[in-house]
Amino acid sequence: MTDRQTAASDPVRGGSPDSAVDRVADFYGGYIDAVSDGTDDLGEQLRAHYLTEDLRRRLAAWEEANHADGVLRAQNVPTAWAVGYHDSGAGHLFTTVTLTWGTGPDARHTRLAVQSDLSTKLISDIKEA
Repeated sequence: MTDRQTAASDPVRGGSPDSAVDRVADFYGGYIDAVSDGTDDLGEQLRAHYLTEDLRRRLAAWEEANHADGVLRAQNVPTAWAVGYHDSGAGHLFTTVTLTWGTGPDARHTRLAVQSDLSTKLISDIKEA
C-alpha cells in the first residue's frame, strides 16, 4: 500500500466524549458549521448542549453590548479553526481556540482562551487570548 492509499483510509478527525479538549473541538466545529450554514436553531442547540447556563447568560450580555457573536468574538464566520490543550488546574481545563479569517497569505488569526469544567466537561468561559 502506498502512502497516498494509507492516508486516504486514515480518519481525518478523531475524538472521545470523555475528553474535554475533544468536546471543545466538537463544539467549535459544529457551531462554526451551523453559523456558516445559517442554521440559527442548531447554533442555539449546540450552545445549550456544550455551554454552561451561566456562560450562555454572559455571552448574551456580551453580544448585546458588542453586536457580535460571543462564541467567535466576531461578526463574521471564520474559514478554519483549531483547538489545542493549554493547561489544567483547580477543576478546569484550558484550551486555546485559533480561528482563521480568510485564506492564503492574507489570512489572519485570532485566539480564544476557552475554559471547561472538568466535572461536567461543559465550556464555562470564553475570552480573547
